[in-house]
Amino acid sequence: MAGGLDDVRFLTVAEVAEMMRVSNMTVYRMVHSGDLPAIRFGRSFRIPESAVLEAIRKPLSDVG
Repeated sequence: MAGGLDDVRFLTVAEVAEMMRVSNMTVYRMVHSGDLPAIRFGRSFRIPESAVLEAIRKPLSDVG
């Protein structure tokens, strides 16, 4: 399935927090505010790795 979910890697909140060097709570705030897209699985969230990399590359002036 080209361009489908086979190409997407999902990360946990803890993995995102480690990549961004922030707390888990900061990642949850970003998810709830819509700054970071996420999919909810039961009681946990999964964030596409591509969205995290894009958020990291954003210039500081574009953040919050």
